[in-house]
Formats: sequence, structure tokens, C-alpha cells
Amino acid sequence: MYGIVDIGSNTMRLVIYKVEGGKPRVLLNKKEMAELASFIQDGMMVADGINRACYILDSFNLLAKDLGVNNLHVFATASLRNISNSQAAVSEIEDRTGLAINLLSGAQEAEYDFVGAARTIDLKSGLLVDIGGGSTELVMYNNMQIQNSISLPIGSLSMYTKFVKHLFPTKKERKKIEECVREMIVRYDVDQWGDCPYVCGVGGTIRNVDRLNSYFYDLSKNNRFVIAENLNWMVKKLENRENKKLVPRETLETLLKVVPERVRTIMPGMIILNTIVKYFNVQSIYVSRAGVREGYLYKQVLTKEGEQNA
Repeated sequence: MYGIVDIGSNTMRLVIYKVEGGKPRVLLNKKEMAELASFIQDGMMVADGINRACYILDSFNLLAKDLGVNNLHVFATASLRNISNSQAAVSEIEDRTGLAINLLSGAQEAEYDFVGAARTIDLKSGLLVDIGGGSTELVMYNNMQIQNSISLPIGSLSMYTKFVKHLFPTKKERKKIEECVREMIVRYDVDQWGDCPYVCGVGGTIRNVDRLNSYFYDLSKNNRFVIAENLNWMVKKLENRENKKLVPRETLETLLKVVPERVRTIMPGMIILNTIVKYFNVQSIYVSRAGVREGYLYKQVLTKEGEQNA
């Protein structure tokens, strides 16, 4: 069995896999809403954020040992990558927990997203999108080969913190987030990639968009496609049009029912996704259940231990 811990900007997650014949099967999937991006001040992670990360890692480590997994493989993404005290924070967390942390670069995160999703998707060519709490990974691929990849320093939690004054974004705040996303696309030359009708979406934000899509359009829980028109309608439907602190009760009840753990961040994440969809003239999004954790397992753990060919 293998234990993988993903330290994200919004959530921290422990997944324990059993691998048979080179294929992993999830035995346990434990998530904690760490919201580490909210502990960043002046570009640095403050002590409370480091304490939060240590507390969750210690609890994960105890749980894993109780289940017979004595060696956790821990990696961090934008949560610890996009801070000015990155190395100091990583070193302190490692010293306090006794766990080694692999700090992934944006390029590595994008690659592992693709490697994980590639084993589950039917789309041979397209654009892969992963919207995390502090970064957004984009991978353009053709015939299952990566053509371009980039990690943009924008995410659902960072956009909420930067632009949203109350619980849900207003129309004016939505437009500011959209403008920021378009600016990043141009700044990082992603605008040169050209149109792409199909997206493979990975990660928690897009999985929760899929849940909302199934709820609003009365689709099967097994549905994995979100069409662009549906996404755009949901963004307009859920934004705070009243420009007040109080939001419509119907909106709040919907999100608490369908995506309770992401009430604050789902809308900024949807706005990021919708802006990308419009920019690349996307028609539909296929939602994958695999992503960076599975890619990390394949490339960093199983391959090195000779468990599979990759």
C-alpha cells in the first residue's frame, strides 16, 4: 500500500492506494479544508499557516500508520511554492512532522496532472485544466503527447481573497477576476495556443462544477461532461447580483446542499474556468476523476520502485 499526501492551497488530502498489476485502487481518501492560501500575508506564509499544515500532516501520519502505511509520500504545490518564505516553511514543516516534502514546480504539477488523467480519459487531444486554490495548470496535448504546459499563479482561493468582499462575488467582482485571468493568459503567452473545443478537467474545483451541473440540469451522477453554455449560465445564476453583503437564500442553500465545503471558493473557481473556456472557444469539458495525485504516484513512486512501466 502507498500513502500520498497532497498539500494544496485550499485542501490537504491523504489518499491510500493498493497497487495490483500496476493499477492503483483507492482504499482511503481523507480530505481536510486547510485553506493555507488564507494564511499568506505580504507574500509570506505566517506561523498559523505552518501550524495548520503540521497539525493536519501529523493527523494524516497517525491515520496512515494505524492502517499499516509507514511511509507517506508528501508533495506540495502552489500552497508552498508561491510564497517568499517557501524553503523556510518547508524546512520547518519537515522538522516538526518528520515527513519529507517534495515541492513540485509548476511544470511538474502540470505534467503529473496529465499523467494521472491520461489513464482515464477518452480525449486524445485537447486542453487539460486543473484549478487549485493557488494556481491553475494548463496542458495542451495532441495524440496523448504534451505540446505545451504552464502553471498560472491564480486559483479559486487566491481570487476569492484578492477580489471578493463578501461571501459571493458580485458582477463587478466577477469582471475583475475575468480580467485577471485574461491578463495571465496573455502574460504567459497561453494566448498563442489557439482554439481548443475540448477540455479535460481535473481537480476539486472542476469536480464540484460537475456536481452543480448535474444538480441544475438533473443529470445522472455518472455524467462526466459539462457543456460551455451550462457553465456560463451557472456563473450568472449564482453571482451576487444585489451587490450587498446578504446573498439570495436560494443561492446559499444550493451551494450548501451540493458543494458545502467550497461555498466560498467555488464561484471564483467557476469564473476562472468560464474565462478559460471562453478564451479558447471550448465546447465541452470532460471531468476526470484522476489527476495530480495519481500522476505523482505513477511517476514519482511506482516507476522508481519498478511497480509499473511508465
